[in-house]
Amino acid sequence: MSANKQRSVTSNSPTPGPSALSGADILVESFVRHDVEVIFAYPGGTSMPMHQALTRFSDKIRTVLPRHEQGGGFAAQGYARSTGRPGICMATSGPGATNLVTAIADAKLDSIPLIAITGQVGTPVIGSDAFQETPIVGVCRGITKHHYLVTDVNDISRIIREAFCIATSGRPGPVLIDMPKNIQLDTCIPDWDAPLQLPGFHPELPHADSDQLKQVAAAIRIAKRPVIYCGGGVVTSEASEPVRRFVDTTGIPVAMTLMGLGLLPGNHPLSLDMLGMHGSVYANRAIQDCDLLLALGVRFDDRVTGKLEAFAQNARIVHIDIDPSELNKNKAVHMPIVSDVKYALEKLNKIVKSNVDGIAPWIKQCMKWKKAFPFSHNHDFDGILQQHAIATLSRKVQGRKTLIATGVGQHQMWVAQYFEFQEPRTFLTSSGLGTMGFGLPAAIGAQIAHPEATVIDIDGDGSFQMNIQELATCYCERVPVKVLLLNNQHLGMVVQWEDRFMSGNRAHTYLGPITDAEAVGKGKGSYPADRYPDYVTIAKGYGCGAATVSKKSDLNAALDEMLDYDGPFVLDVQVPYQEQVLPMIPSGHSVDDIIIE
Repeated sequence: MSANKQRSVTSNSPTPGPSALSGADILVESFVRHDVEVIFAYPGGTSMPMHQALTRFSDKIRTVLPRHEQGGGFAAQGYARSTGRPGICMATSGPGATNLVTAIADAKLDSIPLIAITGQVGTPVIGSDAFQETPIVGVCRGITKHHYLVTDVNDISRIIREAFCIATSGRPGPVLIDMPKNIQLDTCIPDWDAPLQLPGFHPELPHADSDQLKQVAAAIRIAKRPVIYCGGGVVTSEASEPVRRFVDTTGIPVAMTLMGLGLLPGNHPLSLDMLGMHGSVYANRAIQDCDLLLALGVRFDDRVTGKLEAFAQNARIVHIDIDPSELNKNKAVHMPIVSDVKYALEKLNKIVKSNVDGIAPWIKQCMKWKKAFPFSHNHDFDGILQQHAIATLSRKVQGRKTLIATGVGQHQMWVAQYFEFQEPRTFLTSSGLGTMGFGLPAAIGAQIAHPEATVIDIDGDGSFQMNIQELATCYCERVPVKVLLLNNQHLGMVVQWEDRFMSGNRAHTYLGPITDAEAVGKGKGSYPADRYPDYVTIAKGYGCGAATVSKKSDLNAALDEMLDYDGPFVLDVQVPYQEQVLPMIPSGHSVDDIIIE
């Protein structure tokens, strides 16, 4: 054959067209196109096609197998909270899907970008009570930012693009995508650029207008007792650097919510630390007496405000938030401003003037409160107090990149009080929903996102047991999470309320053997001779390193062993159950009723 003939044949050959893909492959390739690095997924009957597709893309996406779907949901949250990128989790239909519900609700209340994929029975049998059928879209309607039941394979690529847009834009939140099995198996040639179908949805960020910000600057100029109150919305908008510059320029002290800790370094001279029910005396007193409150990315949560009418009752209140539904929802304010917080702060930084001389007496008063009412505990106790363990760990890890996750309860509040956070996105905790069992799986997600960091779950024994099976994930996935277990054998926060408000009557808050329950139930119990369960044996059974410590003199060495261990490690720290989180403002009360001893 001549060269010319050869070229003629080549030029007349048909150009290969795009290939048809299964719905499962379209889903996973859509994740690849959105630069997804990891997915936390537990397989089942209706999600098997998606898991098979994940094996075909294993060189691009890491699939982590949790030991419970809830663990996978919280691990995805740990990834999202520590990076700002959406976390991805997947479960099968029925019980698999319902096991994700708590993680979805948790993400909704804390405004975390989460995309949850659930398998579903085939569309022909939806509504027939088929095996493992649950109408998960209906179940989650009130706890998602948006939700989909996919009924056409041609819609998948568009829906995934919409889900990422919705989950990450404006005020972030969870999106649920329910995938019937037959849709996963159907094939089509995907349209990767299909137009989004989001009528009325505006992903662009709202911006405060210049006149509003000039009014804020004017209010700052004349204020004598200003306070900044900032929270998770500032973290979400990546506004830590602008808020620090704003503080440096204005000299205004800062009180942070649980989700705002780290926005200002814990050792910053103008940090008033956390405010609210278990916040510092000085933060709560400053809020009570301020004449200008700059509320940034917050929602005036009841655990922060206490008695609403008494909260900042003498202050002019400026509230800047990206979500208009939060403005004047819980607390009426004088200057409601719908805006991305970062944009507002960057503009304010250009026009705001320092009033350091005018507020000097106020700063002096705040520092006087801070010196008079520090977070404190009994340093003479011969055992290990929870506060001492956390403060010791905090000092030990300063200077290294460290992320802390927690469960929910007393230990969570002590971490907020005694661990000195220097940066945002380093404290991962369930704030709005208050979900026990959050700590360990969230730490796994954060460790996978930050393999170079030290990631520690500071947990209570009650919370830890709720997702203890994720120790297997740590070992099998080679995720070197450390667990500082503050083991007091009780549901500590509930015990504290029993002691304060219910005459010490124990109502099923003791986690030890039933033989000791009567004495403990009457408030007269002491430490059982043998703690139950044996967490060291359990952790070692899962392949993790473990040790226990009860003497204060042994704590430093035990912490070093935990931190230096090459792999996941559980340090069981035996602590008393009688210890209480103070200060405390009783629910529905004001700072005038604060309990400090």
